[in-house]
Amino acid sequence: MALYLLCLVLSTTLLFNLLQTLADTSCIDCFVQSRATYYPNSADNGTDVGACGFGSFGATLNGGDVSAASNLYRDGVGCGACYQVRCTNSAFCSDKGSTVVITDQGSSDNTDFILSQHAFGRMAQTTDATASLLALGVVGIEYRRVACSYPNKNITFKIDESSGNPHYLAFVIRYQQGRRDITAVQLCETQNFVCKLLDRSHGAVWTTTPAPSGPLSVRMLFSDEEGGEETWVIPVNDIPQDWKAGDIYDSGVQVNQ
Repeated sequence: MALYLLCLVLSTTLLFNLLQTLADTSCIDCFVQSRATYYPNSADNGTDVGACGFGSFGATLNGGDVSAASNLYRDGVGCGACYQVRCTNSAFCSDKGSTVVITDQGSSDNTDFILSQHAFGRMAQTTDATASLLALGVVGIEYRRVACSYPNKNITFKIDESSGNPHYLAFVIRYQQGRRDITAVQLCETQNFVCKLLDRSHGAVWTTTPAPSGPLSVRMLFSDEEGGEETWVIPVNDIPQDWKAGDIYDSGVQVNQ
């Protein structure tokens, strides 16, 4: 009898651990509890000086529904990631919440998100509720990562204004769909297939000194946030040999995962 009870206890423990493991590994769509506040003076757009390096583009991206993040910034890897954020006060908050793009780094009063005022207000049920929500300043929220979506847009490369051909090249990757991270970028000379890994100088800005010569092929490594599958994506279009600071080049490709 004692042996039977021991086996029963062990079996129950193993089953519990298995179920807990399955719950932990299948919870990528689960909401996480946190807090959020908003930027002042951001009723229409976000900030145009964000740490991700998007500049004025980052203020209007996603219709102005953008955010700074603290831990989710992840040393710049989190730039461009999308999150569904919804407040938890049932008197004011909708079930849908707001979908935001990370364009900056920051925290305030133990928050994970500093939303644009536009995005913060979109968490409310009604216009009147928006005013009440804004008056609170800091609210309890729950969030989860979701896929970014930019219909009819390919991934693009914006050559940073600090760049100078051929001595220094820096660019920002825009319109990255899906919910995977770009964790590495290679730049290859198309004439001799010599490639070099680029440095992430900050945020979403990738740099190299000196710049390789000739037309340049960009290769991006997309990785799951959970540490799973990794995939190199090679754009159809190259950065031309005569690239200039401020230019924007269409990669000809998009990702959907």
